[in-house]
Amino acid sequence: MSTQFYKSNPLFKVFNSTLIELPAPPNISAFWNFGSLLSGCLIVQIISGLFLASAYSAGMELSFEQVFKAMEVSDKGWLIRYIHANGASLFFLCLYFHVGRGIYYGSYLYVHTWNVGVTILLLTMAAAFMGYVLPVNQMSFWGASVITNLFSEIPYVGPNVVQYIWGGVTVEGPTIYRFFAFHFLVPFIILALVVVHITMLHMTGSGNPLGIHSEVDKVSFHSYFSLKDGLGVALASGGFVLVCMYWPLVLGDDENFSLANPSVTPHHIQPEWYFLFAYAILRSIPNKLGGVVALLLSVLILYLMPFTGLAKKKGSMFYPVSKGLFWGFVVCVLALTWIGACPVEPPYVLTGQIFTVLYFMFYLLTPISAALWDALS
Repeated sequence: MSTQFYKSNPLFKVFNSTLIELPAPPNISAFWNFGSLLSGCLIVQIISGLFLASAYSAGMELSFEQVFKAMEVSDKGWLIRYIHANGASLFFLCLYFHVGRGIYYGSYLYVHTWNVGVTILLLTMAAAFMGYVLPVNQMSFWGASVITNLFSEIPYVGPNVVQYIWGGVTVEGPTIYRFFAFHFLVPFIILALVVVHITMLHMTGSGNPLGIHSEVDKVSFHSYFSLKDGLGVALASGGFVLVCMYWPLVLGDDENFSLANPSVTPHHIQPEWYFLFAYAILRSIPNKLGGVVALLLSVLILYLMPFTGLAKKKGSMFYPVSKGLFWGFVVCVLALTWIGACPVEPPYVLTGQIFTVLYFMFYLLTPISAALWDALS
């Protein structure tokens, strides 16, 4: 077929406008590569998840047996599961870097694009949690019991909501059926929101390290940034393959090899590493309802960033105090992640409470410090 045929094709026009001739700021750094990495991670998770779903049977005892049978009997079943499990870790690693870059460089100035991105983060967390429960091992069973029981704190209807989620008096067969259904469905909702996210980004244009929006100083996405994104994908893929082949269980827990036992509680219940910071915030609050509220706010507070005073100041990332607060915030998140994996005993309880306060203080102090610095300069 002639070249003219491809150029007249509507799909080619969309691809050309979105990936080839897309105007992009010439100074965006490698921190902008995580968007393309996240797209690749989502595709890998959906494809590997479809293969795993074809060999999965939902149920309390049956699920555990089917998962390990698929790994031991099916050809390359172990590899597909390790790709899916470690792919979730890579997904969240890129996601947190992507959100961190957005906070540092003020990407929340693009309100609608930012809010869709935060929604994608929330749905990804929900999908990851439900997928973690599906093998029905000892840690995932008790993790599901603890987290779903938090819904009982909803005023008036809490106990009924928990019973509806469980489909009984505890986590059992109906719970696994429902989690499997939603875990299968949510990634396609995320995929649709990613399309919306990218579309809005193309309407507003991408941010840049200087925080200056210019309609003139732009270059086409290809080949200036497509090659950079390709290099980032290649490097991330190389590291990901090494982990899957040589250290596939490095981020797992020993309790994942034990069948769920409702009568025996693990010595230390903890979620996957990408939920540890939120888990540390949850258990740092002595009151159960207060812990649930703090847990929700730890992520939902991202929706408020476009409406703070700081959001109206371009180039706010250059305020010296704002820079210090941001890197202090990063230290808080890392510390909470470590504390979430520690037992609930001194000195970890008090340390977790201190870092929880500092975590939320970041969202309060950053706009205030920027406003003061702007008034004094």
